[in-house]
Amino acid sequence: MVPKRLTLIGKPGCHLCDEARTVVDRVVTTLPTGSVVVEERDILQDAELFDRYVEEIPVVLIDGEEHGHWRFDDERLKAALS
Repeated sequence: MVPKRLTLIGKPGCHLCDEARTVVDRVVTTLPTGSVVVEERDILQDAELFDRYVEEIPVVLIDGEEHGHWRFDDERLKAALS
């Protein structure tokens, strides 16, 4: 099985990003080990990401496709990763 790739795009000091990270961590721990690879990207370190997502962070991508932004639901995220 090829693992899904989840990318969390945010920035330091962002309370919504902290909440999204908590949801991601909670959901990933319920899935089989190795089924999801999580990567976090900081818009302050990447001008292209900044230009694209500055008004939408946090953003979650699954395999490069936008899953959503701002607030995340455990069940919807789990379903997308399963």
